[in-house]
Amino acid sequence: MTSTFTQEQSSQRHLRQPVIFEEFFELGLEESKSPFLTPESRNWGVNLPLKASLLALFMLCISFFLSYFEEWIPLSQLALVIVYFLVGIPALIESIEDIAKADINIDVLMTLAAFSSFYVGSGMEGGMLLVLFALSSSIEEAVQSKAKSTLSALGKLVPTKALVILSDGTHQERSVKDISVGASILIQSGQVVPLDGRVVKGFSSANLSHITGESIPVPIKPGDEIPAGAQNDEGSLVVEVTKTEMDSTVSRIIKLVTEAQEAKPVLQRFFDKVSNSYAMGIIALSFLLAFALPLVYDIAYLGEEGSLYRAVTFLIAASPCALILAIPIAYLSAISSCARKGILLKGGLTLDALAHCRAVAFDKTGTLTTGKLVFKGINALHEEDKILEPDALRIAYSLEKNTIHPIAKSLVEYAKSVGMHGTEIHDFRAVPGFGLEGLATLEKEEKIHIGNLDFIKQLLPPDEGELLENQFLKILEEGNMVAALLVGNKPFLLSFQDQIRTGVKETIRSLREIYRLKLVMITGDHLQSAKRVAKEIGLDDFFANLKPQDKLNIVSDLSKRFSLAMVGDGINDAPSLARADVGIGLGQIGSNAATQASDVILLNDNIEMIDWLVGKSRATRAIVRQNLVLAAGALLIASLLALLGVLPLWLAVIIHEGGTVLVGLNGLRLLR
Repeated sequence: MTSTFTQEQSSQRHLRQPVIFEEFFELGLEESKSPFLTPESRNWGVNLPLKASLLALFMLCISFFLSYFEEWIPLSQLALVIVYFLVGIPALIESIEDIAKADINIDVLMTLAAFSSFYVGSGMEGGMLLVLFALSSSIEEAVQSKAKSTLSALGKLVPTKALVILSDGTHQERSVKDISVGASILIQSGQVVPLDGRVVKGFSSANLSHITGESIPVPIKPGDEIPAGAQNDEGSLVVEVTKTEMDSTVSRIIKLVTEAQEAKPVLQRFFDKVSNSYAMGIIALSFLLAFALPLVYDIAYLGEEGSLYRAVTFLIAASPCALILAIPIAYLSAISSCARKGILLKGGLTLDALAHCRAVAFDKTGTLTTGKLVFKGINALHEEDKILEPDALRIAYSLEKNTIHPIAKSLVEYAKSVGMHGTEIHDFRAVPGFGLEGLATLEKEEKIHIGNLDFIKQLLPPDEGELLENQFLKILEEGNMVAALLVGNKPFLLSFQDQIRTGVKETIRSLREIYRLKLVMITGDHLQSAKRVAKEIGLDDFFANLKPQDKLNIVSDLSKRFSLAMVGDGINDAPSLARADVGIGLGQIGSNAATQASDVILLNDNIEMIDWLVGKSRATRAIVRQNLVLAAGALLIASLLALLGVLPLWLAVIIHEGGTVLVGLNGLRLLR
């Protein structure tokens, strides 16, 4: 609930914030983001077609209800007129534009059938056709606008300005667009790196989660490359710019997301082709009936037995009302069922795509695992120092408890769980990019250090440093993360592990044994950690040490071979989530870019529901197929009988609406 509330607050704040002209036009944002609108009017403009469609649906229900009371007939007709005004006029305008372009499609057929229904006294049915179509198109439009907002979220990862160091040593703030390759910029502690560059001065640690997906900071020293979007956690850095704003890491991720979204399979392409041909055929046949029947049979053009009346009856009977309802009712029922489980789907076709998937790829950190390190143990380098391990652990805890590093948080959590008390530390100092140091008293006052391998190794004799490195690598190969501790001249190694989420093993087993899916892991984490997690939970394959482009390449290949669902949470997962046939993001811990690039959002990070979701998608596919058979049967019977002129209007409506009711009831089974 907290995450959802925070996202809603963020969305409201965004509506009040000014919109940059360049961002609006380059990203093609929806009209509600226009810089020409006031903050108040933007609220009204968000998903305006969807709001109008829902209001039209409400007015249609009122009209239908009032039509059963003779004294309220005028109000019923007024409500129906409002329905036609809200969704009929826009449909009529669009149909006229389509006809002007010689594009006779299903929209034109539905609009023609709806407005022609007045001629035969079936205005209510015409209103229903218009409302159903308006709801379908407005939901699709809302989903598309969400996809565009992904790029906006990614673009806000980095600052728009940077401090440039001039030749005389002074600083000048400039737009990142005006900074060229070779310029020197100052990155202070806590700031986000605005441009890709090479560190020329300073030591620190940086969070590269937007690239690797791993929240563990990496040490940064002169000569190291540092990408745009990295969080500088500690000391100040002087960085020489190596890439302009247009070529930065974040810009490349934006480009990857754009290409991935465009590469998604268009599931409705076949249906669109068939529907256009169907629309042209029905409209042409209706006009042919209207003008040719009097020439073949002894009937008039006008009147209830006239050719115009029969042609309009046929047009209504052949209008795919049940077909229109066949797919949405099943999807909407399934979507409602998923929502009750804390699963948000961005459109019904996501379920169809998921039902076709034959493989699922998972990110590791934060997805299969909690993303939080758990302390596993401490090991003295020398056997004779084993007795000092409890005291060394208390010293490590005392050093780390006032920092925010993930390892520090892990030690604090462990200390709380076992009731550990710290020891007094003097002369505490952080060494940016390396670790911490200070003074502590055991039997006597000792100099203590904790940090990465290089930090501790340089303080030891060469042979002991080599021994420490060998032991360090051995623990690393077991899939653990390692920190080194030096108490006086006695070295220790602390091991940590990324904890596997509760219920993940059962979910993986269900996906493999019940649904016969190929299961892989793709991660930016190191090989040993990935291997441990993959083996422990029973995955078929894994890929490690990947950057966003590497992940995207693997996802593209798997999508072509199997049809793929991708589960992830990080910014670095956004291109892969967009490219996969179905992207599944985590709603609470997941980055904004990852959730917006996803087709499915697990609002409660309930990854253990993925096997249930796969089952629901396959049940939805089965019911959609049943609905299509029912709808097509009702339409075929009504159309043929109307074409032969043996079907009166009231019976055509009963057959037509009977098929619609059956389709609706069948689709509602997915609510369970």
